[in-house]
Amino acid sequence: MLSENKKTLTNLMVPLLSVVLGLILGAVIMLGFGYDPIAGYQSMLKGALGSPFYIGETLRYASPLIIIGLGFSVANSAGFFNIGLSGQALMGWLISVWVAISLPDASAFVVLPLSVLAGILAGAVWAGIAGVLRAYFGTSEVIITIMLNYTALHLTNYLIRNVLTDSSDATSRIPEQASLRMDWLSQLAGGSRINAGVFIAIAVTILVWVFMTKTTMGYEIRAVGLNSFAAQYAGMNAKRNIILSMLISGGLAGLGGVLEGLGTFSNIFVQAGIPNIGFDGLAVALLGLSHPIGIVFSGLLFAMLKIGGASMPLGSGVPTEVVDIVIASIIFFVGANYLIRFFIKKFSRGKDVKGGVE
Repeated sequence: MLSENKKTLTNLMVPLLSVVLGLILGAVIMLGFGYDPIAGYQSMLKGALGSPFYIGETLRYASPLIIIGLGFSVANSAGFFNIGLSGQALMGWLISVWVAISLPDASAFVVLPLSVLAGILAGAVWAGIAGVLRAYFGTSEVIITIMLNYTALHLTNYLIRNVLTDSSDATSRIPEQASLRMDWLSQLAGGSRINAGVFIAIAVTILVWVFMTKTTMGYEIRAVGLNSFAAQYAGMNAKRNIILSMLISGGLAGLGGVLEGLGTFSNIFVQAGIPNIGFDGLAVALLGLSHPIGIVFSGLLFAMLKIGGASMPLGSGVPTEVVDIVIASIIFFVGANYLIRFFIKKFSRGKDVKGGVE
């Protein structure tokens, strides 16, 4: 029991220390370039939580990150590294907006569910391509999903310019009845772009936790991730679970894209590059150790860094690139968690020996 508690404590310490070390490295860099790190971080906090508007924007930004992070965690539990979250989110964004603007006169009870479901399905299909290829041909899901990211990017830009519009770089706005925005919620948050995505993120977090921990299907996905051969020997269909995990992962990434299209922007526009939202969602999942609760807190932290970081140049003169350095540092320390675990273990062992001597 004591050993299990130590293991849990170590697992909690890894992301916490990763964040602390990332912030310290950011402070060192600020000092090195002549900036005040205390003023910089104060500006960041003020820009993320300093008013109802900023709080609303932080929650708005965190919502798709949490959902996309949950999507990555499902695939990761099955033993797959779904790096195609950006492409899957982009496809969900595209298709949801396409359905919404195609039904301008439909009621909200028709167009909104259809648009959301279409976006989820688009993300699921895009990830399912990699799942099928991995299950039946043993191809690397990493390579396939990277390629699909760029395919989604160029396909989306082509469709916007040549199908959805007449050579324009952005579609028309979706009809009001297809929007996820809620006037009362936006007014409560000082006129921010916060929308129903916040409630969707909470619901999805609960559903994923229940699915992965309380259902047979979730157990099988985790079993395949631990040892696919043993799972198959136990009578589980490994191929089915590989495809299922990727479909769920892509569907959740697609839902993250839906929040961008129907909630934040109310349209879709030509992308200069692969959207960062997928990679940020992946980082959120890694920092949250692929646990739903950890992903929620991690998503909120990343949103605070991103939204609050935009205020740093005005509040303290610190360039926003420092935020990217801090985030990259946090991800680095999460990736190098074996070093953190090594020092935690060494410190704990030294403390135990000292206690024994005394």
